[in-house]
Amino acid sequence: MDEYYEYPHTVGFEETNIVGNVYYVNYLRWQGRCREMFLKNHAPEIVAELQDDLKLFTLKVDCEFYAEITAFSELSIRMRLVELGQTQIEFGFDYVRLDPGGGETLIARGSQRIACMRGPNTRTVPARVPDALAAALEPYVLAGRGAR
Repeated sequence: MDEYYEYPHTVGFEETNIVGNVYYVNYLRWQGRCREMFLKNHAPEIVAELQDDLKLFTLKVDCEFYAEITAFSELSIRMRLVELGQTQIEFGFDYVRLDPGGGETLIARGSQRIACMRGPNTRTVPARVPDALAAALEPYVLAGRGAR
């Protein structure tokens, strides 16, 4: 089985609509939060670079739904590295509902492509994926993918 970085989440009422289903935008927010927590936990030196001149621009996100979830659903957002290029990274996300009694249900699957850039906001240029980030992502390569 592939390794993944796991971000646990409990759905709150504020993340649902009047009939109790989760708003689409929250799936995308959870992708971002998962990526942020990965950086905090596995690549803190990249967090320091983000405070300097490194920028991680989100180029594309998507999410495909398979099942509904509601408030108080216990989730595991599982991130894997799909592709590691010279200046871009693609992540894959599985949204898994953790059912009472230990079962799991895949409720959605998404992806996110980011580009590494450096420089002041008015003159950013593409930059190589930092070695520290590539090394931190190495254990989470989706089988058969991730070549640089």
